Amino acid sequence: MGNNALQANPPVDVQQHITVRGSDWLWAVFAVMLFTDLCVMAWHFMVPRGQRVFHQLAIIILTTAAIAYFSMASNLGYTGVATEFGSEGFPAGVNRQIWYARYIDWTITTPALLLMLVLASGLPLSDIITLIFFDLVMIITGLIGALVESSYKWGFYAFGCAALFYIWWLLGGPARQSAGVLGAGYRRAFTSSAALLSFLWLLYPIAWGLADGANVISPDSEMIFYGILDLLAKPVYTILHLFMLSRLDLTALQLSSGKFTTSAVTGPHDVEKTGRHHYGTDAAVAGTAGAVGTGATTGTTHHTGKKNFFGRKGQYDATPGNTTNNTVGTHDAPNPPRPSEATAVSH
Repeated sequence: MGNNALQANPPVDVQQHITVRGSDWLWAVFAVMLFTDLCVMAWHFMVPRGQRVFHQLAIIILTTAAIAYFSMASNLGYTGVATEFGSEGFPAGVNRQIWYARYIDWTITTPALLLMLVLASGLPLSDIITLIFFDLVMIITGLIGALVESSYKWGFYAFGCAALFYIWWLLGGPARQSAGVLGAGYRRAFTSSAALLSFLWLLYPIAWGLADGANVISPDSEMIFYGILDLLAKPVYTILHLFMLSRLDLTALQLSSGKFTTSAVTGPHDVEKTGRHHYGTDAAVAGTAGAVGTGATTGTTHHTGKKNFFGRKGQYDATPGNTTNNTVGTHDAPNPPRPSEATAVSH
């Protein structure tokens, strides 16, 4: 069966629009996004519950991108905006397709891409919040600029580029230094992923200038340009980043959900599957009984087997390599600082 998306959803009030060939390309990108998304979904079940944040961020990215490309391949999710310059045989002032579906996609996926990167760097929370803010500034100013018909659109373009420069500075400076505090492995993984993402994001403003900005390339060429960038920045980047993180012991980041790491009770279903990884009610009772006589009891649970973050099966609750159960008393020791706090002090 052929592609009849443009027959079912014909272009409305636009003279410059995608063709069937452009729609075919968009369907191909959609298929790659969806397939990669399903693969990551299956992979994330192999990771202990409470330690799946990087896989779940990848799922958010790929699911959002798949929906966006489904919309664009169906010739939906656009509006017509009069062009400032003429091209491709069309004079200035004719309506061109501006795809707001793409900007909605970026509003969700670009913060998630940055979180995938900086959560493994120990960057302080205040810097992460600022990083996400300027990322949203970059995307929203790009959307507003694309919807503006006059030359004032380039003012919004300048705001977006300034926000991108701040993102590059934060990734290349504080975030990279923060990853180095965690260890050489973290620094290498962060540097490789940040370099790839930064290079790809350099090309997005160029694509915007050629398409939504100056109307130099046709809508079909725009889709090819953005499609290649999105394939590299989403499926390729997320898979490579997850593999690099799989070589590290990410328990040092303390990103596990507290419900699975500090709870002293594991259900009977998990007992069958966790085996030696289980620390259940008997251990909690013993720790409490010891605390009555001594003021505090420290219990240590050792794990055998592979240490890396993705090496354990995902059928049991996540537990740290060394679990300390402190009971309130005169001998209590303070909890160690999170890596982000240590990093903030180092700066």
